[in-house]
Amino acid sequence: MPTVRFRFWPLSLALAIALTGCSDSQTSGEDETADVPEPPDYPVTWRFALEEIEGSVQHAYAEALKERIEERSDGRIEIDIFPYGSLGTSAQLTELVRNGSISLAFASPGHLANTIPEVGLFTLHYVLPDDADVTREILASAELLELFESPYANQNMKLLGFVPEGWMAWTANKALRSPEDFTGQRIRTMTSDMAEETFRAYGAEPSQIPYSQVYSDLQLRKIDGQSNPVFAIEEMDFYEVQTTMTLARPAQFVASVVSNLEWYDALPENQQQWLDNGLKDVAQIAWETQEELNQTRLEQMLEGGHMKVVRLTDSEREAFREASMPVRDIYLERTGESGQRILGRLNQLIEQTETRKQSSGSSGDGN
Repeated sequence: MPTVRFRFWPLSLALAIALTGCSDSQTSGEDETADVPEPPDYPVTWRFALEEIEGSVQHAYAEALKERIEERSDGRIEIDIFPYGSLGTSAQLTELVRNGSISLAFASPGHLANTIPEVGLFTLHYVLPDDADVTREILASAELLELFESPYANQNMKLLGFVPEGWMAWTANKALRSPEDFTGQRIRTMTSDMAEETFRAYGAEPSQIPYSQVYSDLQLRKIDGQSNPVFAIEEMDFYEVQTTMTLARPAQFVASVVSNLEWYDALPENQQQWLDNGLKDVAQIAWETQEELNQTRLEQMLEGGHMKVVRLTDSEREAFREASMPVRDIYLERTGESGQRILGRLNQLIEQTETRKQSSGSSGDGN
């Protein structure tokens, strides 16, 4: 069986990146199509670090953003993409963004919640609605981004957007149909304390392990199971060292796209507009990509007979939802008024969006 495929670049590379920095051009323009004189330091390079490997949702997102930014800027902006394993672990990538060594990065709540407790919201189970379109609309809303803007800014990061990557699935060497099935199971979680709490509520023994280490730990039986989107389970070959995948739809994997706050604020106006508009353009691509990848890779695993797939019934999911409720209290204890405001407003947005969509659907049927 294959072993883990990642070799991190030496720390000296990260230090070198920090020394090279990005352009400090102060050129600005009235809009992104304005005739802006090129300063002598064009082309400018933006470095974009990913938490996933080539061929992933994040890689497709980054490639689409690269294409649009370079096209909009007429080649004055170039984006270098660093897939996972190039520069370090997820937590290390976030630190590189915070200190300005790289321009852009994906930062998932799975590790970021230790630094920004509020984003631990996205590791909670059965908070986001079952309707994927409702989830997508809420995660793209300006109001939700605004709620998280200050917590990110306090860590010298600019929150540029949330990217849903599909439902999390559980793998193990048995079906996980009830919280009791988790009892004593050594489950890998992402590297945050809140991520651990979600599985501890089911009676599991959670362990925080970097993404690149999961395969080998499953192979060596250091852990009994793990949780990731379906596409990641296939592309990371976890099916080679696990027998059963349980589809419980407990939470969406939600990544955030971030930049160094000072870097973003210092961008000339035309460059900010290229970036902001490019991000809006690729949001649809990211959604379509995750839907396609999750479906096709599930089919590949089924056709190849790689894993037994178990889909939970509504009543089985309800048992997990009830067991997960105390973790919300832990989240509120750790985040205080800020977390209470965010969770409360998220629930309101879900209710309002679902009601509006139901009303719209009824109106459409009537016509």
